[in-house]
Amino acid sequence: MTLRVVIAEDNKVYREGVRAVLELDGQVEVVAAVDRADELLARVDELLPDAVVTDIRMPPTHQMEGIEAAHEIRRRHPGIGVLVLSQHADDSYAFELLKDGTAGLGYLLKERIGDDDGAITRAVHEVVAGRSVIDAEVVDALVARQTRARSSPVNRLTERERQVLGLMAQGRTNDAIAETLFLHRATVEKHINSIFTALDLSEEKQVNKRVAAVLLFLRDT
Repeated sequence: MTLRVVIAEDNKVYREGVRAVLELDGQVEVVAAVDRADELLARVDELLPDAVVTDIRMPPTHQMEGIEAAHEIRRRHPGIGVLVLSQHADDSYAFELLKDGTAGLGYLLKERIGDDDGAITRAVHEVVAGRSVIDAEVVDALVARQTRARSSPVNRLTERERQVLGLMAQGRTNDAIAETLFLHRATVEKHINSIFTALDLSEEKQVNKRVAAVLLFLRDT
């Protein structure tokens, strides 16, 4: 199935570059491309796309228009996935985007598109499916921010548990974590149980726990 996407980016050259990459393999159709957050909201209401790909900073203030638009889109149309693109692995922007929930939201660094043409298309599919995508560098920044916090629950974790948590937040499966850390799957599962117990998340029901673990303890910062 071809996914219908609206793009919001005030740099015309970059906007058209994103369009070209998304439409490269025929999996995505860009149904609108705009340069302002208000236009984005109007076109989303009109076209009801499967997903939105938006820059963080757009006119008029070039602050967090993309993030604010993402929240409004998810409020009006919960079924539409939103992928935010950023030039920087800024944990404060990521936290603002994801602080109220992670489902159907993504935060990807723009440099990933140049490194891997398929990265943005895969990310769009993930948010459309209701899952979350967080760039690995942003995960590192989020974890480092929380680690620095004196009262952070992450300080209860062992070094190995922190490694497992970081990989969970990147969206790795238990098998992938086991392969990366050269552990048995059962050992990874034990670490995950220990993490959720240490962070008081043992009763957490959110499906996308890979990023939920990071976001839940970030709420205390």
